[in-house]
Amino acid sequence: MEAGGGPLLPDSVLYEIFLYLDHVDVLSVGLVCQQWHAVARDEFLWKELFYRYYRVSREVPRHPAAVSWYDEFQRLYDTIPCVEVQALKEHNDQVLHLSFSHSGCLFASCSKDCTVKIWSNELDISLQHSSNMRPYNWSYTQFSQFNSDDSLLLVSGVFVGPHNSSSGEIAVISMENFTLLSRVRNKPYDVFGCWLNETNLISGNLHRIGRITSCSVLWLNNAFQGIESENVNVVKRLFKIQNLNASTIRTVMVADCSRDSEEEEAKPKQTPEPAVQELLDDGGVTAEDGLQQFFDDIMEGRVRPAMTETELETKVAELFVRNRTKPPELNLLSTDSNSKTKYLIFTTGCLTYSPHQIGIKRILPHQMTTAGPVLGEERRSDEFFDSLDHVIDIHGHIIGMGLSPDHRYLYVNSRAWPRDCVISDPMQPPPIAEEIDLHVFDLKTMKEVKRALRAHRAYTPNEECFFIFLDVSRDFVASGAEDRHGYIWDRHYNICLAKLQHDNVVNSVAFSPVEQELLLTASDDTTIKVWRSPRTVRVRQARKPRPRKLLFSWLMNQKS
Repeated sequence: MEAGGGPLLPDSVLYEIFLYLDHVDVLSVGLVCQQWHAVARDEFLWKELFYRYYRVSREVPRHPAAVSWYDEFQRLYDTIPCVEVQALKEHNDQVLHLSFSHSGCLFASCSKDCTVKIWSNELDISLQHSSNMRPYNWSYTQFSQFNSDDSLLLVSGVFVGPHNSSSGEIAVISMENFTLLSRVRNKPYDVFGCWLNETNLISGNLHRIGRITSCSVLWLNNAFQGIESENVNVVKRLFKIQNLNASTIRTVMVADCSRDSEEEEAKPKQTPEPAVQELLDDGGVTAEDGLQQFFDDIMEGRVRPAMTETELETKVAELFVRNRTKPPELNLLSTDSNSKTKYLIFTTGCLTYSPHQIGIKRILPHQMTTAGPVLGEERRSDEFFDSLDHVIDIHGHIIGMGLSPDHRYLYVNSRAWPRDCVISDPMQPPPIAEEIDLHVFDLKTMKEVKRALRAHRAYTPNEECFFIFLDVSRDFVASGAEDRHGYIWDRHYNICLAKLQHDNVVNSVAFSPVEQELLLTASDDTTIKVWRSPRTVRVRQARKPRPRKLLFSWLMNQKS
């Protein structure tokens, strides 16, 4: 018998969960389990079970898509990908990243063994292709992403240059015959890179201005550079952004607002960024006058106490950026529900080199192709650097970011700084917490919308801190951690549902985009583990034919 539109839970499960009810004793459980089909219709009982078993605050309402409390209990109990069904051991070093194709038929893995491997996602996952990047002077592969039609794969890695200097490089691989189509330099390497559309990808470059000031340039690159470079532009500069206090642009990704079909709400007026607000409050004094006044104060000895070289460089850069950066627009997001606007999202900072801010920059329609001037559209003299449209402060070291499938929400892994810390030296960031906070931001309002998710931990100190990739499905969010586990939370109830065991750091997780009951985890233990939900495992086992040998043995035993 079924209730709530699905198969009922086994007696053993009911026995376990009923013990959480204060008014149900062990003897009555046995009686209830014999008549559990009747219990399944008791909504009050299942509501009590749900809140007590999953320890959800009663202030959180039932999921709006749920038909009944029974269905909701069953969803969280039976559809979480927490059963290990396969371990892939073809890599021989740390596995750093996983990415699915949009169709869910393939996925790619990157590793310290300097290969990118393509896997076929069938009943049993199998290796389809492996590309070794060492012949191109790569140290290792670190990130990959399929383009929107799954015909191309972007692979990002660490490149060894002259005198053993390290930088980044992006390779584009054809999924038709696994040939290498193009290679693009990418500096620093933790920009990673990403697709803007089917044939154009974004890379980075870094130019030093002073000891702790620099300029990040983001480039749009055509994936088919070797084929088309003789006839058309294959690169174009997108943005040029000034970096202060040793910070740089890292971890770029693109949010596609056209995926969200909901009607946009009226946006509250945004508060200008601090640097812009200070400029507006200067009583009409121009940035040129401020810079000249500052130099006059230095020459005449009016700057007290004496400034160090680093403090002087920072102060000049702040004044310089006022003069060369236009104020950001206050109404960031379009109110047109049919808007095709895309936004570039990346980590950055303003106080120290560790990434502690999220920058957001609108990509205009004419910027989505490499056609036109290589250095972009002509700029006025007061637009030497591009401003950011919005900045989100995290007050901690950002170690991971991921978008929800509809690109409405941004999930951010961070390790918090002490509450009242003061950063006096940009080269010495504050200590960071071991506990990882998983923040959720609504990209329509640019505000944090839920309390931070917690459970996972990291131990690497701030000067060595590395990326922990996360992934978001329709109902769940998953993340790696340094405590040898992957974690899964429910997006609606904000509760941790599963811990997935590995033998070392879990670097990356990936949900199948077409089947959220399938999850992959990648670890420093060199394995990729495949996890499926209890429901999926039962279905797969039911479909397996009984072996003929066992059936023959059973028949012979019956005859004897």
